[in-house]
Amino acid sequence: MFNNSNFDLTDINLDRDNDLIKTFEFSSGCEPHIKLNSLTKNAHLFGNPKNGFRIICRIKNCNDIFKILLVTDALRRDYGNRRYIEFFIPYLPFARQDRQMNMGEPLSIKVFADIINAQKYDSVIFYDAHSDVGPALIDNSFNLFNRGLVINSLAENYDQLNTGQYPWQEYSNGKYLIVSPDSGAFKKIYKLCESINYRDHIVLCNKHRNVTNGVIDGIICDTDDFEGKDLFIVDDICDGGGTFVLLADELRKRNCGKINLIVSHGIFSKGINVLDNIDHIYTTDSINGVEKINNDKLTVFKLDDLL
Repeated sequence: MFNNSNFDLTDINLDRDNDLIKTFEFSSGCEPHIKLNSLTKNAHLFGNPKNGFRIICRIKNCNDIFKILLVTDALRRDYGNRRYIEFFIPYLPFARQDRQMNMGEPLSIKVFADIINAQKYDSVIFYDAHSDVGPALIDNSFNLFNRGLVINSLAENYDQLNTGQYPWQEYSNGKYLIVSPDSGAFKKIYKLCESINYRDHIVLCNKHRNVTNGVIDGIICDTDDFEGKDLFIVDDICDGGGTFVLLADELRKRNCGKINLIVSHGIFSKGINVLDNIDHIYTTDSINGVEKINNDKLTVFKLDDLL
């Protein structure tokens, strides 16, 4: 696991009951509770000031947010401010609500950031946040790069060629192309391509919206002929997947090979089967439950193995 501190961190994982934490809800249904039973049995956690704690949670609902606050409160009451506390939240919630689009709507990411900042964590870590707004609003935050996910996804296709330490690099000029699904993703993808020594053209696509209702009614692409090359679309989130379906339909018209989708956070709210025109999908286990999806066209990498 990634460690951005000089401390030995004990993981408190809210995704499951374990030796350090028990979680439950009172009968009202809106009162989550936690118990850090085992901490008192581990005297070394009390005695060494070099020991800190890492709270881990793949948030799936607002009850999980409150459990995080309860764990933080319990640690502060037991240790005061004498221990380093890191919060690792793989998928940053509300990151897509990073501006007020209409009157009467909240700035949701600011509300969430205020809650997290009030906990005064020594470090807040997330993975491939949707935009720069969330990291800018959250104190002591560190946004992890999706390089490991992309490298492992490419290696699934090109490692068997075994041409060197980084075999996908040997074929980045001729075998495949990396696709930016819109101009908003291009900046991150450009940085990514530099980091993996990608040598070919970055395909830039953009959504065309109907100005009267805001609905995406087409895709614009800067390349007319892919000459049979495989394509790897890279983005941070796949929610319903409708935009990627439209994008893949447009790419297929332009003489491409296989179409692959690499997304850091696979929400897949409408399932995997809606992405029937995409040959393979690569994601991480940042979303709670995605690792349980059984589909041959989906590969889920554990973040623990990527960081």
